[in-house]
Amino acid sequence: MKHFILASTSTLFGENYLAYLQPAMKILYAGIEEIIFVPFARPGGISHDDYTARAAEAFSNIGVRVRGLHTFSDQAAAIKSAKGFFTGGGNTFLLVKQLHEQGLMHVLRDAVMTGAPYMGCSAGSNIGGLTMKNTNDMPIVYPPSFNTMGLVPFNLNPHYLDPIPGSQHMGETRETRIKEYHTQNNTPVIGLREGSWIYAKDNTLTLEGTLNARIFEAGKAPYEVPAGSSLAHLQ
Repeated sequence: MKHFILASTSTLFGENYLAYLQPAMKILYAGIEEIIFVPFARPGGISHDDYTARAAEAFSNIGVRVRGLHTFSDQAAAIKSAKGFFTGGGNTFLLVKQLHEQGLMHVLRDAVMTGAPYMGCSAGSNIGGLTMKNTNDMPIVYPPSFNTMGLVPFNLNPHYLDPIPGSQHMGETRETRIKEYHTQNNTPVIGLREGSWIYAKDNTLTLEGTLNARIFEAGKAPYEVPAGSSLAHLQ
């Protein structure tokens, strides 16, 4: 019954918010008139209201109304009765902290695992993994737990970047940081490049978009999988 999208980013360079995902969104949210938007990640410090308005404008293009989760007096009840969800990007630490402190992480997970369509972008995709440990974000707050929804049995690194030949940047690459992670953890990690997303429908799990994804498994050399590939071997 699962039906969800975990996307690397909300916006491709030079495009409007969620524009590249709208064909997939039409399929994901087919027949649904209104969804709940989770605005807690607050990119750039944007307010919950302003962030919800941004999402609502994008969803209006596919005929779906949006209501911010923050507007409900009983947010757990709202999640349980919602027909679908979208969680936007921003700071994953802030998003996870708020979901845990309000007792909503498991409520949202249960709703998605029992069939409510879900889409996450960036931070909203990070919470689809087992933990948020492979986020790129600064720890601006301290969440009670790094555990997330576990919609998939691996972690995500959205906005995955490859080393740039000739670059004079001396900091760690994304691959280096994920290798460090695997000295302490065994969970596989998918490096999602911009414009890529993971699509789940019932028991199928595929990589969508136009670019390869880079897969990291503890004790193995990283490898690439092309767009359109099944990710069943990671389930």
